[in-house]
Amino acid sequence: MRVHDFKLPELGKLAPYGVYDIAANHGWVSVGIDADTAAFAVESIRRWWQKLGQARYPEARRLVMTADCGGSNGARVQLWKRALQRFANETGLSVPLTHLPPGTSKWRRIEHRLFAFITQNWRGKPLVSHAVIVQLIGSTTTDTGLKVCCEIDSNLYPKGVKVSDDEMDAINIQYHAFHAEWNYTISPLKRPP
Repeated sequence: MRVHDFKLPELGKLAPYGVYDIAANHGWVSVGIDADTAAFAVESIRRWWQKLGQARYPEARRLVMTADCGGSNGARVQLWKRALQRFANETGLSVPLTHLPPGTSKWRRIEHRLFAFITQNWRGKPLVSHAVIVQLIGSTTTDTGLKVCCEIDSNLYPKGVKVSDDEMDAINIQYHAFHAEWNYTISPLKRPP
């Protein structure tokens, strides 16, 4: 079953990464052609923000997110936190983040309100090209008004990128009182005058 990372012999491995905007009932999916890394995950969020989120929420000062506890956006992934710091610096947004506890990722709304419908939409259809995959994901709708935008991310994201202790120390992170290992906020770094 080709639900998450899937490999098509002619196309290589593809990795869909989604953003689901609960308030707007709108999904964004980047289909990566390289590795599913933290850099790819944050680039997907960045593209959603640039193409949809910023216009929809022009007064936003923070972007509240939930994520898995493992994988490219895992709670212990240092590259994820460094990439989110860069995103916060670029956008000026604080990013309060809650990771769902291990083993509970299928409880996330994105699974039930976005990816479940994408899977239904492409059921029985051959995924033979990038264009077909993007078209099938992007044409996903529901009776309750779900709309989905999708695009290919053709950037390369090398695996094994190391984050130094100094880079980790430079992250403007505030851990929350409740399960600090899963709940924290990354805020923009103040630039010197």
